[in-house]
Amino acid sequence: MPRGTDEVSEPMYYVLTALLDGPLHGHAIMKVIMELSGGRVKPSVGTLYGILERLGDRGLIVVDREETVNGRGRRYFRISDFGQGVLEAEARRMQEAAALVMKRSTAHA
Repeated sequence: MPRGTDEVSEPMYYVLTALLDGPLHGHAIMKVIMELSGGRVKPSVGTLYGILERLGDRGLIVVDREETVNGRGRRYFRISDFGQGVLEAEARRMQEAAALVMKRSTAHA
């Protein structure tokens, strides 16, 4: 998979994809990313929270709610409507790019 565009990096793409099914907290996001990528994408906790901050700053995700579990704060994030649109546009871009390669590969086979 390509590293991504200036719009959405590969790790950002996976974070946004993880949030399509509903709000998740950081640890759950990391678990879903590992599942979606087959273990290939493994952001550290610090990297993940940096990504979440950048996505929030750009309006692609929002904080859904906060709760306290075992004395620790837990913040749940959800994808915004704008974020879903950006994610879908990136998915279409990747699909179109892949189709070019597949078409050319089969033509030379």
